[in-house]
This record gives sequence, structure tokens and C-alpha cells, in this order.
Amino acid sequence: MPMRVVEIARSILKKNSTLADGLRKRFSAQRTYVFNMLSSPGAGKTTLLEATLRLLDQGYRVAALVGDQATENDAVRLRRSGVPVKQITTAGECRLDAIMIEDSLTGWEPPSLDVLAIENVGNLICPAEYDLGEDLRVALFSVTEGEDKPLKYPLAFNTADVVLITKIDLAAATEFDERAARQAIERVHPGVPVLDVSSRSGAGMDAWMAFLTERIDAKRFPNQAGATPHAHEHVHAHQHADGPEHEHVHDHMHSHDHPHDHEH
Repeated sequence: MPMRVVEIARSILKKNSTLADGLRKRFSAQRTYVFNMLSSPGAGKTTLLEATLRLLDQGYRVAALVGDQATENDAVRLRRSGVPVKQITTAGECRLDAIMIEDSLTGWEPPSLDVLAIENVGNLICPAEYDLGEDLRVALFSVTEGEDKPLKYPLAFNTADVVLITKIDLAAATEFDERAARQAIERVHPGVPVLDVSSRSGAGMDAWMAFLTERIDAKRFPNQAGATPHAHEHVHAHQHADGPEHEHVHDHMHSHDHPHDHEH
């Protein structure tokens, strides 16, 4: 029985990877930059995304998809940013997958998007296994969650392209150990960029937006000097409680970090 469960899981993930590859090609042809945000509930993901959308909307054509098991509360909040937002209600599912993204875009996708933001369902387990065709996977955890969060949920942080430590304005009040947190991240994913942010105080938002917009522009203007996008795969192995260790592969597009200026 356990082997049968593993075989089904592999089949589901393989199908998802195929669909995600199709989405990635579609987004590439449209030059739409896609980022996927993962966190536990309460990490400040929605608040940060609302602030991010407001800032992106000043110079880009932006839309967002948001996943939750129930309610449209987060979509209502994100619409305050002024950009088109669509809620994906997953019911019993604990994550978004590629078919949900594809179905949600059908008949809704705003034309000529520069940026599509995806707020995944609030947990750090299931969403980490599902490629959504994104260019950038963002893993978040807040100072109120403890410095060892990356060690408890290594897959989410190992497959992330950038880690955001949120609610940094509360670091002193919570006696957050920044050094220990960064050491935990480094153990799970050596060399991954780490940024401190607070959407409430604005601390770190300039650095986050500079990081994000450089990658957006690299995809929108691939022939510009300094923008050299390339693809590589994240390969990670892990073990489910009901089966042997196995691997997942995630492809992401990235650009080298060379400074460049664009007018919006």
C-alpha cells in the first residue's frame, strides 16, 4: 500500500510539472514575470504582497492570484492595491497547483501583463512540492515564528530563490536572533539571498523592490545590456512518512545581477 501511495504522488507531481512547463513557456512568450509567495499563516504575506502590488502598479501592468482553502478575504484585501486580483478557493487542497493557475487565467487574465503575483495557500509543506511555472519562488517567515523555521520546513526554503524575513520592525520586541535565523537559512539553502522587510514600517522595502524589479526588467527587456536570463533546475530529495526518498525538479528563470536602468 505505501508504494502505491508513492506511485500516485509521483504521477500527480509529474503531471503538474508538465503543466507548469507549459505555463512557463506561455509566460516567457508573453514576457510576464511570475513570482510565487510561500509562508505559514500569520507571516504577513498578504500585507507584504498588498504593499508590493501598490509599488509595482506605479510602473508595471500587474495582477495577482491568491489561494486559500475558504473565503475571499485575502483577495478583498489585495484589491485595495488597485490591481486585478482573482481568488482561487482550493477547498480541501492545501496548496495551489499548475492546473489551478491555468484554469484561473482562462477567461480572466488581463492583457499584456508585465507581472503576475501568486500568493499561495498558507503553509510551508504542500506548496513547496508544486511548480506553478513561476520565475521566482519567495519563502517568507516572520520574526514572531522563531529563528529555526527554515530547519523545520527545509523543502520550502531549499526550493526558494529568495527568503524574506518579515515583520522585522518587531525584532527587538520578540528578541529575534538575526544571526541564528540566517545561519538556519544558510544550512538549508547555502547562498540564497535573504532580505529583512517590514511592510508596516517600510524597512527593507526599497531593497526588496530593487531585487524584484531588476528581475522583472531582465525578463521584459532580454536584449538589454546586463540582463542575461538563464534557466536552472532545483533538484531536491526528501522522504514522505509513507514512502521512500524521492526527488522533485523545479525549473526557474533567473538573471545575473548586473545593475541597469529602465524608464517606466
